[in-house]
Amino acid sequence: MSEKNLIVIREYDSVNDAEWDKSILEGEGIWATIQNEIMSALYPTGVMPAQLVIQAKDKQRAEEVLEAYSS
Repeated sequence: MSEKNLIVIREYDSVNDAEWDKSILEGEGIWATIQNEIMSALYPTGVMPAQLVIQAKDKQRAEEVLEAYSS
């Protein structure tokens, strides 16, 4: 998988929130990973947020899934 095909769909101050959304996406069959996971936990809130990363081709579906779960 090429990095140019990956996008950050959301950023989080809490690694736990990022992990939760990652698990939701994976449950729907959408590949996801978290960037800055360790650094986000080490630095103060907002300095280096955890980033939820997906494949660009899944952007619309991922947004729909996350929106449905946040309502």
